[in-house]
Amino acid sequence: MSEDRSIAAEQATLSYTLRVNGTDRPVADAWLGESLLYVLRERLGLPGTKNACDQGECGSCTVLADGLPVCSCMMLAAAAVGREIVTVEGLADDGELTDLQQAFVDHGAVQCGFCTPGLIVASEHLLSVNRSPTELEIREAISGNLCRCTGYGRVIAAISAAAEARTAAD
Repeated sequence: MSEDRSIAAEQATLSYTLRVNGTDRPVADAWLGESLLYVLRERLGLPGTKNACDQGECGSCTVLADGLPVCSCMMLAAAAVGREIVTVEGLADDGELTDLQQAFVDHGAVQCGFCTPGLIVASEHLLSVNRSPTELEIREAISGNLCRCTGYGRVIAAISAAAEARTAAD
């Protein structure tokens, strides 16, 4: 009998609403154990957030939750109810690249592109709290984001260029 309850608890579903990129998005009949990453990609059709390690180690699934970077593979989607979630798709208006995204393109920081969304989200957070980061501060801010292609030099150059352009525009 307790085994039946255990199986029922594992299969329990719930419907809820997530606020993603400024829009309330209904999630119907979701298993309580689904990660925010899974719900964003598979239920809400937002493929920008990437799934690589499923262990919170690589940063490819980084999103902002109430303005702070989190690994969406480690957060239960149901725990994100009532929080403001921003994915890489929510950083730009009308499908245009942000200045930071353009800097990644201009500096060749986009190689295979798999880590890019997580790096962009982490970098946007950095620039929102520190308009003129040093190279060490940039390295620290992206230290949770693994990239196998760029060697980080181009990524750091792109973030620095975006920071300089934003500071010059102020």
